[in-house]
Amino acid sequence: MTESLARISSRRPWLTIGIWLLLTVVALGIAVRLLPTATTTDFRLGGQYESERAAALLEDKLRGPETLAEIVIVSSPSVTVDDPAYRAKVEAIHQELIALGPEYIAGGIGGQRLHHFYQAIAPDAGLAPQESEQLLPLLVSADQTTVMMHYTLAGTSQEATENVEELIHVVEAANEGDDFRVLIGGDASAAWENNELAEQDLQQGERFGVPVALLVLLVLFGAVVATLLPLGLAVVSIVVALALVALIGQQFQLVFFVTIMVVMLGLAVGIDYSLLIVSRFKEEMRHGAMARDSVVKTGATAGRTVLFSGATVVVALVGLLTVPASFYQSLALGAILVVLASLAATLTLLPAVLALLGERVNFLTIPFLTRFSLKGADTSQGGFWDAITHTVTRRPVISLLIIGVPMLVLSYFYFEIRTGLNDVNTFPDKAETKQAFLLMEEKFSFGDVTPAGFLSPAEIVVSGDLDDPGVQAAIGRLVQALVDDPTFPVPPQPPVVNTAGDVALITLPFPGKSTSPEAADDMKRLREQHVAPAFEGVNAEVLVGGLTAEVTDFYGIVRVYTPIVFAFVLGLSFIILMMVFRSIVIPLKAIIMNLLSVGATYGLLVLVFQKGIGADLFGFQRADVIDAWLPLFLFTILFGLSMDYHVFLLSRIRERYDETQNNTEAVAYGLRSTAGLITGAALIMVVVFGAFASGDTVVNQLMGFGLAVAVLLDATLVRSILVPASMEVLGKGNWYLPSWLGWLPDLRVEPQEE
Repeated sequence: MTESLARISSRRPWLTIGIWLLLTVVALGIAVRLLPTATTTDFRLGGQYESERAAALLEDKLRGPETLAEIVIVSSPSVTVDDPAYRAKVEAIHQELIALGPEYIAGGIGGQRLHHFYQAIAPDAGLAPQESEQLLPLLVSADQTTVMMHYTLAGTSQEATENVEELIHVVEAANEGDDFRVLIGGDASAAWENNELAEQDLQQGERFGVPVALLVLLVLFGAVVATLLPLGLAVVSIVVALALVALIGQQFQLVFFVTIMVVMLGLAVGIDYSLLIVSRFKEEMRHGAMARDSVVKTGATAGRTVLFSGATVVVALVGLLTVPASFYQSLALGAILVVLASLAATLTLLPAVLALLGERVNFLTIPFLTRFSLKGADTSQGGFWDAITHTVTRRPVISLLIIGVPMLVLSYFYFEIRTGLNDVNTFPDKAETKQAFLLMEEKFSFGDVTPAGFLSPAEIVVSGDLDDPGVQAAIGRLVQALVDDPTFPVPPQPPVVNTAGDVALITLPFPGKSTSPEAADDMKRLREQHVAPAFEGVNAEVLVGGLTAEVTDFYGIVRVYTPIVFAFVLGLSFIILMMVFRSIVIPLKAIIMNLLSVGATYGLLVLVFQKGIGADLFGFQRADVIDAWLPLFLFTILFGLSMDYHVFLLSRIRERYDETQNNTEAVAYGLRSTAGLITGAALIMVVVFGAFASGDTVVNQLMGFGLAVAVLLDATLVRSILVPASMEVLGKGNWYLPSWLGWLPDLRVEPQEE
């Protein structure tokens, strides 16, 4: 198929290029217009999970779509709330916020009628003594230097996240000209600032990664024109993939992180795949073939490798699509789309361009770089990679131990991993929402419950006949049990009942950080030790929702689906590799080595981010937890990417072995003919991923560092040492296939040379 695509594209190059140009222009228009409405900051789980069912019940029968709360915090180092200047400052800010209109602000605190301290102490506030006792600690600090102003935002959570920017502008303006410090914090402002930080990281990654990737390509090719081709193809692939994301997002909103995924992976694989094609095309041209014939031959060889490699990545990512969480599904979908777009452009657009360029692919050659450029297998004999291969194959067992043991030791630290979800506390120090939450925690903590615990409480939803004495008694037992449990230092709020009398909401301010593993343990305690016993035998359904409940359910999803995804990816990869290389040893060894790369990467994440070893050297933040979604995500991406190089190397080794039946010579030939290309392609990926790791957000640092390290380990230590050493130890056993599996189809990647 790849040969046919290359032949068709090279015969009608201008038509092919014209179609892609039109497609790119249309895709760019779609992406610019629709992408902003295609993504969301909301993370959704499958509807069967308790937190999702609780939210749906509240939306349908009690309060409508969930609203988000924001806190504006005003603090002064020199005056207290009894100073007239303090009151004037707070009321001026409040008037500006209210002036934004009801489309921005829907209410406040205390039955939605109050917003700040001075309203609460006004003679006409109408607060009962008990209500005043509950509200005032949430409005003014004990030292009287800080007040919190409470606002419930209008609209859905997505609309609130978009609209909160106007509130942020008001707060920023309020910091000018006096001695007051004004900050804003809440789910909407944190999500908005997270988007801004992610966008800055994306731009920084592009500014750093693209020029360095161009420099690497320039060294590999030694010519400007050949260097620009992979980057141009990557840009086309990204634009097309973003347009597809925008279209799909109109029906199924995707998590905003999908755009970063598309750009980062699109740059990596787009450049990687086109590097394979362009280098093989130049090799065919050096052998004296005409441009069109070189394109066709490249399609029949390197094109097949690219197709298989891309298909392997997609297969790994399909496993991630099965996880019922919008975050995983969005990342997987974005990655699949950009890989497919890269494959389409690499197998059609690039052959058309190469057919037109011919020898001009070497235009603007830089003479002093040509000695460093990629060489063919025959011209690289006696070079660096030949020396590495001969050294490794002479002492294969020692080579395996020298590299394998340290990687196993690194993998051991995975068992010390502490997973959770990084939140606003891991934002860079310059982030205003982080400053707001830190100030709130400093001034307004109630034991272990911070203002964040009031902003994101546990929501206990009781569905049933609330007039039933049994249900009423169960609610009383639950409330009393929570009051008596020191785990929950702030008692639950009185139940809020809907007009139909069949749904009640009990709000419980939650201790600790809402997304921490400890909070998840407390949620499990609430559900299993309080809710379940209190309502045992009672004719009512009780569901616990809220942010911590959602996080707890997400942790459960990760635990359940991690072994399922691992089994799916490993099993399917084993079957495919077995058919490609006609061996059961090769796929088993490939899986073990890929798992070794992933395990060592996990260990390094723990050492650098959790333990802080080398974090300052790289400019990374310390993280108390590794994001729970990251290990499974890294596994699927890295397994697919590392299989690229494994297939490319082993296909050359198998091709040579079929010709010579000499295992040692085949390994040497395969390594020297592919090592430079694999190293160059991996270096580009490392540069691109590392560029994103240089951002300010710990999530991008974790993901970028993890991807960069894994690719680097895989393309150097694994491919250069462990693969040849293990193949030397096993000898002809590498190619063992039981006779009873002889019926398997032959999916050889690169056909034997004629």
